[in-house]
Amino acid sequence: MKKIIFILLNLIISVSAANAQKGIDFSYNYAAGGKLLMCVDSLAKNVYYANVFPNQPNTYFSYLPEVNNLGIQIYFRKNINIEHYRYTILADNKPIVVNKSINKAQLKDAQAGDEEVFSSTKLGTFSIKDKIITILVYSIETPLIIDKSVFYGKLIPKAKIKAIGKRFTTEKGVDYSYITDPKEKTNLHLTNKDDELTIVKDRTEIDYIYYTSIKDKQTNKIIFESTAWQYGGHIDDTHQFSPYLKFDKSIFKKSGDYEIIIKPSSFSRYKMLPKEMEKYTTRYTLSITLEEESYTKKEIYSYGLMATFIIGLNFLLIFQAVKKRNKKKLAETTQQKNIAKLQLNSVRSQLNPHFLFNALAGIQNLMNKNEIDNANRYLSKFARLTRNVLDSKELISLTEEKTLLDDYLQMEQLRFGFQYKINAPADLDTENIEIPSMLLQPFVENAVKHGIAEKGADGNIEIDFKKQSADLILSIKDNGKGFDATKDYSGLGLSLSKNRISLLNTIYKETPFVLNIQSDTNGTVVTITLTQWL
Repeated sequence: MKKIIFILLNLIISVSAANAQKGIDFSYNYAAGGKLLMCVDSLAKNVYYANVFPNQPNTYFSYLPEVNNLGIQIYFRKNINIEHYRYTILADNKPIVVNKSINKAQLKDAQAGDEEVFSSTKLGTFSIKDKIITILVYSIETPLIIDKSVFYGKLIPKAKIKAIGKRFTTEKGVDYSYITDPKEKTNLHLTNKDDELTIVKDRTEIDYIYYTSIKDKQTNKIIFESTAWQYGGHIDDTHQFSPYLKFDKSIFKKSGDYEIIIKPSSFSRYKMLPKEMEKYTTRYTLSITLEEESYTKKEIYSYGLMATFIIGLNFLLIFQAVKKRNKKKLAETTQQKNIAKLQLNSVRSQLNPHFLFNALAGIQNLMNKNEIDNANRYLSKFARLTRNVLDSKELISLTEEKTLLDDYLQMEQLRFGFQYKINAPADLDTENIEIPSMLLQPFVENAVKHGIAEKGADGNIEIDFKKQSADLILSIKDNGKGFDATKDYSGLGLSLSKNRISLLNTIYKETPFVLNIQSDTNGTVVTITLTQWL
């Protein structure tokens, strides 16, 4: 059999009072049928359309409390075999059109929804005030798949609980007792023999829209929810089965007040405001009293002794597990720090020859230009700088860092002729505050080589040591040509320095190093913040 999948795209609500109309677009999928257009009175304000419910497949419910007349028009895609489709229309559950095929002669071309071309025809105009209009659409190739659209023109009735029952065990099996026509607050005593409760509701044409929940009024938490009612076993005055719900007594953990709430499910497309929804909501309070189990003194003593033993054993096991976990965690942390230190030493071993190579290149450059005196002075500075650079100390004082930077910048001044300053406030104890050695030098070298080398005497570098609360802030500012700080460059010094800061953060987790680089055509500012360092 040929499979037909057709989408009921939207129901458009437009209304007529004195021949005026308005429309609301919405869409949902049908297993069979086409696109329906629905027209309703233009003065209607509260229209809740195309709602779906988990317990009612292929059913679409529209609540039209202020509508007088309903117009229906059906659309089909051009590529659908329209002759396969049938529709039935019910008014108040009584058929007015039964199993009718589509009159192809009345079809007109129309365009809607993603610019697709449809054929359409009117199904009619119906009085909807205080009525229910139901339209069933299906294909003769899949007759068991029926798509149902319910247009509800009445006021939705508030649900009424007809009875609350409890099931209890007897010598012969189980039995039931019921409280009929319960009050808004009902007292219910549950014994140890009681195991199940039942709520019986009055029957309506739209039981499927009602959602039930039970709330613990002491904690304001929902302890039970249901979107479907069962039928059978409870017969009403019209000899029809009444809808009911069953739930286990165990949902009530303690004595107290519990609220049964029955209301229409939240309308999925046009949300009903909470104040409006309250008009259709039924609330009952169950004042539950649970029967407590009685124990002898011997049982209480035995249970207490057993509980004490179990708690003590669990405490011992937990203590041993925590101790073992902390020992393992400490070992892992120590191992991570040792690995980070080895990696840090590896980075430093790469930074040192990188610096030395650049310095020797500077000496060679001066000699090639026959600036022998400057080369000699450069070499003198280079000798002391080399001793400091090759020193294996991990931490040095800010004073030592300043001396190292002075030697380097004075050495490079001989080549490029720029100006520089190193600033530190008087209240900063540079003698006793230590930082990782050569932390700033690669960034200063980068400022010289790639920032101000071409500017000569117009070049300027300013280095600042500052404190801000418990943070130590180190900054390097130059007036060079700048660069794109968001890109990754192949330069070894900057790459190694970033890697080194990342490794330092592995070791000094509680005082992280934060690197920030800002650069434009007016120059570059590199800031390293040693958080909570002071």
